[in-house]
Amino acid sequence: MRKPSLLERLRAKKRTQSMIIGVTWYTDETWLIVKAAASDPECFEESFSAWEAMAVTARRDLQRSGARTLEFHITPQELFDWCEQNKKVNNAESRAEFVSEMLMAAHNR
Repeated sequence: MRKPSLLERLRAKKRTQSMIIGVTWYTDETWLIVKAAASDPECFEESFSAWEAMAVTARRDLQRSGARTLEFHITPQELFDWCEQNKKVNNAESRAEFVSEMLMAAHNR
């Protein structure tokens, strides 16, 4: 496999730096509520503190790669209402879609 040229690497870096990535964020309480109602609770870490450590590391890794990150604090009832309105279940894919949609709406005003 050929190595990308300097120009290709610079273009990729520029795209990454202009990219804003929403990071789902919880409090201890909201994490418990969303996990309890999730169709995929096995996708959650064993504890809030384990989730928090993973989330902080993931956010830091994204930032180190040049991406801009925004924490999106989940409000369980808003998530549940969104899922109902969009005929979605509370799973990882829907939670990610919810965060993405909410951040896009907030930044396109």
